[in-house]
Amino acid sequence: MLDNKQRVIPLIVATALFMENMDSTVIATSLPAIAADIGTSPLTLKLAITSYLLSLAVFIPASGWTADRFGARMVFAIAVGVFMVGSIGCALSQSVTHFVFARILQGMGGAMMTPVGRLVLLRSIDKSELVNAMAWVTVPALIGPVIGPPLGGFITTYASWHWIFLINIPIGLVGIFMAMRFIDPIKSETQEPFDLYGMVLAGIGLAGIAFGLSVAGLNLLPWGTIAALVVGGSISMTLYVLHARKTGSPVLDFSLLKLPTLRAAIFGGFMFRLGIGALPFLLPLLMQIGFGLSPFHSGLVTFASSLGAMGMKTLAARIIRTFGFRNLMTVNAIISAFFLAVCALFTVTTPLLIIMVILVVGGFFRSLEFTAINTVAYADVETAQMSRATTLVSVNQQLAVSAGVAVGAACVETTMWLNHVSEINATVFAPAFLVVALTSAASSWFFWQMPADAGHEISGRKAVEVASRKGAAKSAASAAVKAATEDTQDVRDQRLG
Repeated sequence: MLDNKQRVIPLIVATALFMENMDSTVIATSLPAIAADIGTSPLTLKLAITSYLLSLAVFIPASGWTADRFGARMVFAIAVGVFMVGSIGCALSQSVTHFVFARILQGMGGAMMTPVGRLVLLRSIDKSELVNAMAWVTVPALIGPVIGPPLGGFITTYASWHWIFLINIPIGLVGIFMAMRFIDPIKSETQEPFDLYGMVLAGIGLAGIAFGLSVAGLNLLPWGTIAALVVGGSISMTLYVLHARKTGSPVLDFSLLKLPTLRAAIFGGFMFRLGIGALPFLLPLLMQIGFGLSPFHSGLVTFASSLGAMGMKTLAARIIRTFGFRNLMTVNAIISAFFLAVCALFTVTTPLLIIMVILVVGGFFRSLEFTAINTVAYADVETAQMSRATTLVSVNQQLAVSAGVAVGAACVETTMWLNHVSEINATVFAPAFLVVALTSAASSWFFWQMPADAGHEISGRKAVEVASRKGAAKSAASAAVKAATEDTQDVRDQRLG
């Protein structure tokens, strides 16, 4: 079990992730009120959402090097502080320009909070307790986007939109205090030079791709401009890949993809997140536009998925230990995709209770898969490579979510075009849910490619127990591997501690 300190650290990281994820979604509900107050249109103010995502994409690649150079605890605390300053700037904004700049500042803080917070966790928690720790982190990160819409609607309706951003201040202050008190000041023993040229190429590439995908379907920019952004970003990323092969300290280290567990978490995780990432975009639209629910009541319905996520927390470690990462992730990806596909059957006559039950159960399996993906990604990563791995995973997550929204929006628009429908209604969402569900299910192929004993050190499922089913002929070799692994496990755990 996690001791007190090892339980507090995941909660500190989770608080920051909760603050960031909730803030990213709560603003969507309040855009009309904010736009009216500062004298602009909601469509123009959508720049605030895209500018935040743009800032994230640009600064995430620098997070790993910054944490190694100045210490993960200090960078994490400063990142929370920057996010708070950006929040205050949003609350005090009197024009679109001020608001966009404040959101960019928030994005700078958020770009460091996520990967550096995960790095703090990996360097502070024993590998044997990593599944439990990731479960504590995953739940608040999932709850944030779910409660964001109803909370934003409630605050905007009964108070003032300014409090959407000001509530981050006490949360952030507590997070900084707890971080400085409970997190050890760990720095990297080796100081590597900063890859400025690679940072520029990766920043332009990620910004073009993430920004282009994020605005797709928002009718904010012409499709030609969106295509140019994505193509230009892809070209820049291609140039970065060529550059990274020639440098010893790349900001995004793709050589880590040689590790089978990280490779599965990157490629399989991208496919899974792409499908699941479309759910927070499609479901509120279906509830509000298709079924005629208010934003507040729609948010209360979609909140049901967080209940399933919370139920997962206490069972994740036991389930993973019983079935192993490979078996669990392969099967659970299909189960999660099934519950996503069931959303295609929702109609205006479907009882809300049934919808909520499906969302609760689906939320359990989705949260379990996220916990497994986020944990197994670091199973074979050495301490010296940990900061690069967290940066790579964070970039992958950002692109996956952006792609998920773009795919969901494209499916809805394509269905409208094929059916010659000019306005969105409840019937145009079913194909989108099916497409993103199939995309998530496809991730199971990548997870099945992992070794049978993948992540056994952190799951508690011994390699010899997994291999014994393959025949007695391999038992001796498996036992030898197990013995060698256990001899070195304490050493590797001390490195992470």
